[in-house]
Amino acid sequence: MNVSTPQAGVPLADVVAALEELYPPETAQSWDRVGLVAGDPEQTVRRILLAVDPTLEVVREAVREGADLVVTHHPLLLRGIHSVATTSAKGATITELVVNDVALYCAHTNADVADPGVGQALAAACGLAATEALTISEEQELGRVGELAEPVTLRALAERLGDALPATAGGVRVSGDPEALVRRVAVLGGAGDGEFAAVRRAGADVYVTADLRHHPALEAREEARAAARAGGAATPYLIDAGHYASESLWLPGLRELLTSRLDVEVEISAVRTDPWDFVIGALAPQDPTTDHPVEGDRP
Repeated sequence: MNVSTPQAGVPLADVVAALEELYPPETAQSWDRVGLVAGDPEQTVRRILLAVDPTLEVVREAVREGADLVVTHHPLLLRGIHSVATTSAKGATITELVVNDVALYCAHTNADVADPGVGQALAAACGLAATEALTISEEQELGRVGELAEPVTLRALAERLGDALPATAGGVRVSGDPEALVRRVAVLGGAGDGEFAAVRRAGADVYVTADLRHHPALEAREEARAAARAGGAATPYLIDAGHYASESLWLPGLRELLTSRLDVEVEISAVRTDPWDFVIGALAPQDPTTDHPVEGDRP
């Protein structure tokens, strides 16, 4: 971040107004907690730092770089707390914000359902142009589904997405025949294994989401294989892009939206808030007909 040529700045209230025009709080899911978490609406904001998660490391980065406001996707206080003592992670984060006069704003499910928002960013990374809602939740469009310009292999789609995502220890996990052709793609940033019924209704060849748990994912693939035995297709195939990675794609678009509306400097955090650091024992892709590694791949 360039700290030598600060912007003139605007009141925090103006930034909040711009964010709430882009992501109306009333469009957030009823269980969510979005909006201004810390800060004085009258304080001046010259620099904004964008991040997926409001971790202590992200806040410390904001302090080092002279940011006045941190905007994150995930809420800091989604569930109630009874202490902000520095003996807890949330308490230490809140204290760091307040002591250093750094504001915090969170746009979560209201950014998921926005247009443009998290869903469109993930869809674009997959190569989708025109999309429609995957499902409707609390009268809001959730997730996207659309068709690629041309069919591609499942492997090629996963590689395209992997090239667009920030590197993480877990990478991109895929379930399905790597050489199967896919065209209709459903996406849902963040945790999405509760929407398999919507994915099937949408007729998607592949579902791109994150945080796929063992049992829901296994059941979805077993049902797909049963459909194939009955003469259908073994779809939907699954791509788990990682929670942090899939939602980080939203940040560049948010930076453009804010800089076009406000006299502020906006940067994206360099902190990788994905919780995993390394992986051991990953398998090479398997040939679904032989259970042997696909030729040319290595564990």
